[in-house]
Amino acid sequence: MTDRFQTRGRSLEAVVDTVLAGGAKAVQLREKDLSARDLYKLAERLLPIVHGQGACLLINDRVDLALALPIDGVHLSRTSLPPDAARVLLGPTRLIGVSCHAPEEAIEAEKGGADFIVFGPLFPTPSKAPYGAPVGPARLREVRAQARLPIFGIGGITASNAASVMAAGADGVAAISAIISADEPADAVSTLLHVVRAARIGTAER
Repeated sequence: MTDRFQTRGRSLEAVVDTVLAGGAKAVQLREKDLSARDLYKLAERLLPIVHGQGACLLINDRVDLALALPIDGVHLSRTSLPPDAARVLLGPTRLIGVSCHAPEEAIEAEKGGADFIVFGPLFPTPSKAPYGAPVGPARLREVRAQARLPIFGIGGITASNAASVMAAGADGVAAISAIISADEPADAVSTLLHVVRAARIGTAER
């Protein structure tokens, strides 16, 4: 996920390019303070970078911008359009993700036709502080027992705690600060992916 205020003076485009070089397969454009026009222009600049490396670009909330540009999908919150309404506009092929902070929200997102769920915050993190106290991997395990959709853990995700998130049943993780603010974002992504893949193999072997 992007946050241009955490790039430490580097351009967001340059950081995204580096993150993709490290192995990231999707980028979520999450710049909530930008106007529609500025967000449109930023998405225009990011699209060739993301698609050029074979990855997907998702955008927060803005179904209108996803329709105006060849963006791969949207990520919706509790204040966004419901996923079933977004699906009517976007059609069957665009990805729709939904942020969830409780098991019942995950079930609602699944019934609404979401493609995946992002659940958290799992650990302390400034970017997710408005969404309440961290719930921890145990809460994610409850969601996993009830939801069939792919689940990605978010909130304070680092290479040191990602394995516990995967062990709780996540299909993957999403990170902001640990990647965007890293000295070497490509190395940070590579390290995180190594942990996730190792945990996935370990879970499959149980």
